[in-house]
Amino acid sequence: MAYLNRVELIGHLGKDPELRAFPNGTPVANFSVATTEYYKDKETGERKDITQWHNVSIIGKKADFVKDYLKKGSFIYISGKLNYREYEKDGQKRYLTEIVLSDFLGEIQILDKKESDPTNGLV
Repeated sequence: MAYLNRVELIGHLGKDPELRAFPNGTPVANFSVATTEYYKDKETGERKDITQWHNVSIIGKKADFVKDYLKKGSFIYISGKLNYREYEKDGQKRYLTEIVLSDFLGEIQILDKKESDPTNGLV
């Protein structure tokens, strides 16, 4: 039996990526991506939008790419796996849903291409 855990998003970064490293030295970049859906209000005919925010963690060499090429407002495509984790902060349990990419899992592509991008936006 085959299983699949894959998420694909196209959206804008909400802030500059935060880069840190695990104790073993492996880099990890964290940021949020906003996706927006548009619809027409049936009563007023007015265009409305709904924005969702998604947490993203990129582990390994792709984190270095993120550090060098992405910033707040970057328009990107990502695919990765959906991950749920639990942690404790200030004595309280907290839960986090995130999209995870690593060296062997997932893809990130810059959609707002710039002349100076030698990778043509693809990692």
